[in-house]
Amino acid sequence: MTWMYTAADTHVRTASDVPAQDVAVVFGAGLWDGKPTPYLAHRLDAAVDLYEAGKVRAVLVTGDNSRTEYDEPDAMRTYLTQHGVPDDRIVSDYAGFDSWDSCVRAKRIFGVDRAILVSQGFHIRRAVTLCRSAGIDAYGIGVDDVHDITWYYGGTREILAATKAALDATLRPDPHFLGPEEDGIEAALSGDGEGR
Repeated sequence: MTWMYTAADTHVRTASDVPAQDVAVVFGAGLWDGKPTPYLAHRLDAAVDLYEAGKVRAVLVTGDNSRTEYDEPDAMRTYLTQHGVPDDRIVSDYAGFDSWDSCVRAKRIFGVDRAILVSQGFHIRRAVTLCRSAGIDAYGIGVDDVHDITWYYGGTREILAATKAALDATLRPDPHFLGPEEDGIEAALSGDGEGR
């Protein structure tokens, strides 16, 4: 935990003082009946705000689509388009099964070199540390939420996740699925193609 806090310290910002980057990366946080959970919706709202403020030009949504009845990236895309982000500015990563996989795939599959990461405060330091370890010049914004049972569970989980994060950053394993490079981010930034 100390390593994560130290490594991410100067790279966790607020939405108002985070440096502009081309891409926002929004990490999945679960679905209820096919729609984003409140925690995920708050992350997506923050991404909408970043896009509308001109802080980012494209949004990479990364989450779990390991089975046909569960599709975080498409639910995230739908939410963003309903809230004003153009569809061709959204890119979907369907194999972001954990934070390390999402960071490595953002870099190696989608070619993200610099990004603003969006998650809750209890997770953002780990996300920043892992993405920076994967080679992304990453800043993070921690979305505020009510400190309910989910918040405290998330904070407690981070203590255990810190060990896995340290191993991932040290050993640098390939993600569960790597696959070929995709040009979705490049197309989204050029405005000339589908971000899918």
